[in-house]
Amino acid sequence: MQSTDLGNKESGKIWHRKPSPGTRDGIIVNIIHNTSDYHPKVLRFLNVAFDGSGDCLIAGDHQGNIYVFDLHGNRFNLVQRTAQACTALAFNLHRKSEFLVALADYSVKCFDTVTKELVSWMRGHESSVFSISVHASGRYAITTSSDTAQLWDLDTFQRKRKLNIRQSVGIQKVFFLPLSNTILSCFKDNSIFAWECDTLFCKYQLPAPPESSSILYKVFAVTRDGRILAAGGKSNHLHLWCLEATQLFRIIQMPTKVRAIRHLEFLPDSFDAGSNQVLGVLSQDGIMRFINIQTCKLLFEIGSLDEGISTSVISPHGRYIASVMENGSLNIYSVQALTQELNKPPPPLVKVIEDLPKNKLSSSGLKMMVASGRVQRPAKSRESKIQTRILKQDLTSNFENKENELSGGLNKKRLQILLKGYGEYPTKYRMFIWRSLLQLPENHTAFSSLIDKGTHVAFLNLQKKYPIKSRKLLRVLQRTLSALAHWSAIFSDTPYLPLLAFPFVKLFQNNQLICFEVVATLIINWCQHWFEYFPNPPINILSTIENILAFHDKELLQHFIDHDITSQLYAWPLLETVFSEVLTREEWLKLFDNVFSNHPSFLLMTVVAYNICSRAPLLNCTLKDDFEYFFHHRNNLDINVVIREVYHLMETTPANIHPDSMLNVFVALTKGQYPIFNQYPKFIVDYQTQERERIRNDELDYLRERQTVEDMHAEVDQQRIKDEAWYQKQELLRKAEETRREMLLQEEEKMLQQRQRLAAVRRELKIKELHLQDAARRRFLKLQQDQREMELRRLDDEIERKVQMRDQEIASTAKDLEMRQLELESQKRLYEKNLTRNQEVIAKEIQEDADAYRRKVDLEEHMFHKLIETDQTQSRKTQKIIEENLAKAEQACLNTDWKIQTLHRQKCNDLQRNEGYQEVANLLRKNRRKEIEVLNAMLEEEAKKCKEAEEKEFHLRWQKKASALSDESRKWFLKQEMSAALEHAENPFNKVFHLWDCCIP
Repeated sequence: MQSTDLGNKESGKIWHRKPSPGTRDGIIVNIIHNTSDYHPKVLRFLNVAFDGSGDCLIAGDHQGNIYVFDLHGNRFNLVQRTAQACTALAFNLHRKSEFLVALADYSVKCFDTVTKELVSWMRGHESSVFSISVHASGRYAITTSSDTAQLWDLDTFQRKRKLNIRQSVGIQKVFFLPLSNTILSCFKDNSIFAWECDTLFCKYQLPAPPESSSILYKVFAVTRDGRILAAGGKSNHLHLWCLEATQLFRIIQMPTKVRAIRHLEFLPDSFDAGSNQVLGVLSQDGIMRFINIQTCKLLFEIGSLDEGISTSVISPHGRYIASVMENGSLNIYSVQALTQELNKPPPPLVKVIEDLPKNKLSSSGLKMMVASGRVQRPAKSRESKIQTRILKQDLTSNFENKENELSGGLNKKRLQILLKGYGEYPTKYRMFIWRSLLQLPENHTAFSSLIDKGTHVAFLNLQKKYPIKSRKLLRVLQRTLSALAHWSAIFSDTPYLPLLAFPFVKLFQNNQLICFEVVATLIINWCQHWFEYFPNPPINILSTIENILAFHDKELLQHFIDHDITSQLYAWPLLETVFSEVLTREEWLKLFDNVFSNHPSFLLMTVVAYNICSRAPLLNCTLKDDFEYFFHHRNNLDINVVIREVYHLMETTPANIHPDSMLNVFVALTKGQYPIFNQYPKFIVDYQTQERERIRNDELDYLRERQTVEDMHAEVDQQRIKDEAWYQKQELLRKAEETRREMLLQEEEKMLQQRQRLAAVRRELKIKELHLQDAARRRFLKLQQDQREMELRRLDDEIERKVQMRDQEIASTAKDLEMRQLELESQKRLYEKNLTRNQEVIAKEIQEDADAYRRKVDLEEHMFHKLIETDQTQSRKTQKIIEENLAKAEQACLNTDWKIQTLHRQKCNDLQRNEGYQEVANLLRKNRRKEIEVLNAMLEEEAKKCKEAEEKEFHLRWQKKASALSDESRKWFLKQEMSAALEHAENPFNKVFHLWDCCIP
């Protein structure tokens, strides 16, 4: 196992000696990336992806360094430094040099590996992008994060659609099905939906898996034909879904050591037509096991417990496996080395038992003693002569066996024995046997150089002559024919080449390299001498067929001669279509099993055998149209009988007319580069090429002249259309100007009406305000009256209480006086003289005290009533002042609001007028530009147009001045109104009560 350290190099070789992967581990090379800084460290690879060809891969590490590894050219290059870790990669875009990389900042960028420049920057995700799926055409891509999936157009790098989900349901994976227009979305709740890419119409939903084996899906993989979906998760169970029937058809249980499945990947095969049978399963222990989903057998595994695998990617053609290891390195595996034991051909069904020689030489007689002097040999005897002859025969047979040994461990003689026994090769191994029999070199570089030359001009309009329903089949046929034409110039002029190559294109449409090499091998070996009489059919080959037919069936040949039927009618249609028109698919495959297993003359003998086996219907034909129909349509003929007749003809045909004498033995294509094919009359092809080139040049000249005339007509028409459009635009501008003026007049009338309505509303509001103030005043007066009445009632109650108290005091005093009187009466007799004198004095004093008390009470009541009246008067004055100030404040607020609204509407009208003026000015500028263009062509109207432009300029300046004057007048009016409002706001009385602060904005 070779190991390569990238270090600080930006380019270099991947390996320095030819890799020889072992069958045990299959590792071609181990790639590590160590920095040679002061503190060396290992840069871990995170993601890897193959391109469409499968020979180049791209890998990114955790520091954002992205490398391209060319496995075919043995080169690596540093193409980008993103300075942040990459979370996903895609390298199969329709522009081969571009790739997509998802970065840690949630963005997706597109770079070019050749120019190393940024092509586009796509944003829109709010979490890390962990998956990028590219459509089979390479023109669309789906980027998936945990919360959303977005569909991008890679031609414009614009987002077309976005899949939003509920926060509770996350996304597991959203990807395109291979070679289809279907999107598969898998969610964390195990729901799987299929959508149409163009319309996003839901095609179907997979049902829930059975409860007995229900697992949460984490990883998914789909076969190349898009029919089978494999899903796995935290379990050792693997579910296989049939997407056509939308049902679970198989559950595979992995070994007990597998507890969780981390990654799934199908292994492509060139001969399974996209129905991949081998599935790679990466488990939690870092080992990737490859199983056959039909037989459920473990085929091989990569990785180990010590060197676990983090993730793996398989190349589209199934030759390489790129694995990112858990230690951060990158391993490249050879699938051919890993499957070498599996691809061994089955043992032959027929075993040959050979007779032993009669006299078996003893082992002692074969030993030779080597001495220092001379070589001692055993004595010559009859037995030794016999033994020597047998030994020579064995050497010859060994040499023949060596020639019959084919690639892949097959033997041509044994294959022929098997073919004679069963009549055909096993369907499962037929393609493998054909590749071995034809010894295809699989020159990828040479074939790629032919394909890169593009579609040959001779086959640009192939679909018109051969309208094939399948666009894919037509495209593959066009590429194969173009590659043949680029390989040799004669094939661009060979009219029957599409008929010759079509059956092989249809058979190998999924592997164009094999298809090209099979057709090229067929042309070199089985089409020998076909092009010597080009462009006519091969007269020499047809003559050989006619001679063989004359020898084996003179009656049939005479019948052909009698009805003027030449070999160009009964032999050439079969050869140029290689029997694809007259045989079914199974019959054709069975025939070419025998053709590829025998000498190139077998194909010519097949033509003769087909005619001989069809002699009965051919002898009944008399019209030329019947013969043509017979050799261009399928007939009721047993192909096994034809093949047996071919072998009979191969054995019974004399050597002088046998095609073996004129055809060379089989020669395989050379490895590395394809051989030069020049077995044709070069001067004819060159002359036709020159004539075709001359005709093409004449046609191009004619087309250029016609295009020039059409361009002139188009330019004249375009100028006329422009003139008409200019006049129409002028008319539209005039009408638009009139419409704008009418709209301005209407707006002014509406503004007057609105002002009148506002004045009426203002009057109504003023009246309502007066009514409300009057009602408030009446309510306040009534409230004051009620308060006064309550106060009077309270005072009356107080007076009554005081009167009662006074009466009680008077009554008590009267009782005291009566008691005193009684006492005085009891002492009357003792003090009669003094009492009479003193009683008069006392009575006078009591009278004076009563008068003084009465005056005091009256004075107190007068002062109290005066206080009440003063308080009420002051309250009335204060209330009146407050009501007046409140009314003034409300009126000021209403006036200010009205002014603000009016000013706002005026500003809106001004803005609308300004927009109208700007639109008119823009139209005027456009018109001036168009006028300048027209003036260059119409010099005679220059003075008139200049004068008109000056008038329009003057009118525009006048309008601007009018607008400026209008703006100045509005500003002056607003300043006056604001100053009046401010003066009104500076009222001293209002400052005392602080009421303007809440009313004026």
